[in-house]
Amino acid sequence: MKRLTRSLTRREFLHRAAAVGGSALLLNTMNAWGMGIASRAGTPPALSGSGKGKKVVVLGAGLAGMTAAYELAKLGYQVEVLEARSFAGGRCQTARKGFSLQELGGEMQTCRFDEGNYINHGPWRIPLDHQSTLYYTRQFDIPLEVMVNDNDHAWVYMEDAGPLSKQRLRAAQVKADMRGHVAELLAKSVQAKRLDASLTPDDQRLLLDYLEHEGALRKTDLVYRGRNGRGWAVPPGAGLNPGKPSDPLGFHELLASKVGKVYSAVQEFPMHATMFQPVGGMDRIAQGFAKRLGKKIRYGTEVQSIRQSPDGVTIAVKDVKSGKLSQVKADWCLCAMPLSVLRTVDSDFSDNFKAAMKSVSYAPVGKIGLQMKRRFWEEDDQIYGGHVLTDMKGINTISLPSSGWQTKKGVVLGYYHYALDAIEVSALSPAERAEFAVAAGEKIFPAYRDAYENAFSVAWHRVQYNLGGWAEWDEAGREKAYPTLLAGEGRVMLAGEHLSYLTGWQAGAIESAWQQIEQLHRKANA
Repeated sequence: MKRLTRSLTRREFLHRAAAVGGSALLLNTMNAWGMGIASRAGTPPALSGSGKGKKVVVLGAGLAGMTAAYELAKLGYQVEVLEARSFAGGRCQTARKGFSLQELGGEMQTCRFDEGNYINHGPWRIPLDHQSTLYYTRQFDIPLEVMVNDNDHAWVYMEDAGPLSKQRLRAAQVKADMRGHVAELLAKSVQAKRLDASLTPDDQRLLLDYLEHEGALRKTDLVYRGRNGRGWAVPPGAGLNPGKPSDPLGFHELLASKVGKVYSAVQEFPMHATMFQPVGGMDRIAQGFAKRLGKKIRYGTEVQSIRQSPDGVTIAVKDVKSGKLSQVKADWCLCAMPLSVLRTVDSDFSDNFKAAMKSVSYAPVGKIGLQMKRRFWEEDDQIYGGHVLTDMKGINTISLPSSGWQTKKGVVLGYYHYALDAIEVSALSPAERAEFAVAAGEKIFPAYRDAYENAFSVAWHRVQYNLGGWAEWDEAGREKAYPTLLAGEGRVMLAGEHLSYLTGWQAGAIESAWQQIEQLHRKANA
């Protein structure tokens, strides 16, 4: 009898792809169809024509503003970048010895790390998908190194984990044992023909073969008894030391711990195991742009108002040091200020455009770098880079440096938190934030407090020219306000990570700039 077949819809195919291959196959399929959220562009748009005789004023020397200015200048536009700070980069910052930061209502912090030590308190990693960011690291000859974003040897530590509470577990232990126990359960269900899904004899044989290898099951009875990849009780060595295998964690204990709250064997996109970072600090990218733009950037210049006419734009500015007021006139304006800041600036935008600017919130985000006089995580625990996962309130993630291996000192990311945690901790003084981070860290690493030397922290929602870590759109805002802002108004175009689906990433800022300069160039040459 001929088997009846029908074509699958894309939705059905994606559901099956997810069921068979997990998120990796799903995302690869979506990207192949142009439906994914990977960075879509690898090079700037190829624009024809010239911008000679036309001036563009760019507001903000963050990555979006500098990308736009750099590419527009290559087309012949006269470009002037207005930046309120004394340095370029926006949120692309690195704190090293001598770097100073004062939050709104807070005390001045000056970084006291030793020479060569730093913390990327803004963006800190570059996913391999973000070819737009990697394009400029190539263009500017910025050397990269691997950023260890996932380390099976790092600790998983939970305070509210039932029978596994307050235990230091290697991520490899959790991963191996959960896979093993689940594989055993599924294999025995297949063997006993208890699955709801209909499996052919060939499917059953192939699935059992997969589960046996994936879960390290004993072939004779399909039982999981541990695997050496989870670590050894006694490592093998020379002479008569064959090593002693470690015992797996119990399936019941793992389930009762609810370890899934902090750990997943498969990272969400784009949290790849391997990422990149510029050697010496993420601000090397910002410095690459600033070096090439040179005097086109006017530092210490705060935007006071934006006005436009059918023929051009007028930006009223204030010199931050002297308080002197002046005006900058141009044919076009590319505004790369965060919306959280732009909506506080006096402008003659329409009511509809102003409402759109107010429709997106910005994430409260906080980070702290802790300089340690000894790299105890390497020396005592053999952990080289990666994140310590924990459910401790207000900490979220502790991350270990991916550079300076086996040197004397290092800077640990003591917390990286968002939302209410970030708001609560930001109310503390810098010294209190450091004590909060150290008190948490010493629960996991006995040497934490003794090794601690000094700290540098930031609460991005309290930084004057940022007022938040990144834009957080909801569905209604994306549907109604987002298209309005993408279109710009009159002779003013906007750009930034907030005008992308890669919010919070440098690629979002860069690719937004690429898109918007293409639109500006088209308008300017209409």
